[in-house]
Amino acid sequence: MSYYQYHVFFCTNLRADGSDCCQRFGAQELRDYAKQRCKALGLTGKGRVRINTAGCLDRCAEGPVMAIYPEAVWYTYIDREDIDEIIEEHLQNGRIVERLTI
Repeated sequence: MSYYQYHVFFCTNLRADGSDCCQRFGAQELRDYAKQRCKALGLTGKGRVRINTAGCLDRCAEGPVMAIYPEAVWYTYIDREDIDEIIEEHLQNGRIVERLTI
């Protein structure tokens, strides 16, 4: 069994050459929001949800991206509303948000 029910990795990579990268789409801000929101909802801790920063996840053209394990579901997102939907549907209710998968 995994230590966490869901382990969420947000790519927050910033490419110095100006090419496409998740950080250019506000990935760090939305990752911070997701972490704060999950804590506020009581979803974090052992056996629950962990939100982590990741370096480049190598899907820059589809960014910003996050991956949720153990299911290995990949999402893209635009704003807080998308993050809220992923938290509510996937992390709270175990339902994949198909419209945001990549």
